[in-house]
Amino acid sequence: MTDYIRDPAAIYRESFTRVRAATNLDGVPETMTDVVLRLVHACGMPDIVDDLVWTDGAADAGRTALAQGRPVLVDAEMVGAGVIRARLPAENRVICTLGEESVPARAKSAATTRSAAAVELWGDQLDGAVVAIGNAPTAMFRLLELIDEGAPRPALVLGFAVGFVGAAESKDALITNNFGIDYIALKGRRGGSAMAAAAVNALAGGLS
Repeated sequence: MTDYIRDPAAIYRESFTRVRAATNLDGVPETMTDVVLRLVHACGMPDIVDDLVWTDGAADAGRTALAQGRPVLVDAEMVGAGVIRARLPAENRVICTLGEESVPARAKSAATTRSAAAVELWGDQLDGAVVAIGNAPTAMFRLLELIDEGAPRPALVLGFAVGFVGAAESKDALITNNFGIDYIALKGRRGGSAMAAAAVNALAGGLS
């Protein structure tokens, strides 16, 4: 049998030692370093740094919102499952409305996806929230539409929609938004629930 590290603390330390060594942090501000390292750790791909984009002050906006007890709104249960509740600074609620009873009918009526329909149920909870989208491009598109229609603005949007249909475009729409919304996003097709959750965990507790 291959010898391997068994101690959890040793695995954690060695993981982030290797992540840091493999990741080019040139040009990454100190406020974003933990976020970038956690994202690389979550996907195993140091080259994502080239496609990561953020607004000035995005990480601070997310940390402040969490410290103030604002909720984390997620587009998929998998994103919510990846958020480490013990790291959240104010017992923040992690909310996913995808499973709400009214969602299928809403989606059918609007001829859209359940993910997009679920976003409509966020309502006033959007105000100052941290939004983490790690699955559905339609959730991102609908979020931006709702804000354009006058919905409350979140403090930060984490854009990690994944896939071949609409993922890159939905994140481009976030990146080019004219609402003044702070964001952290991964351009292109890559993304996923694990990365969206990792970004929340980094904002909540750094690398601890």
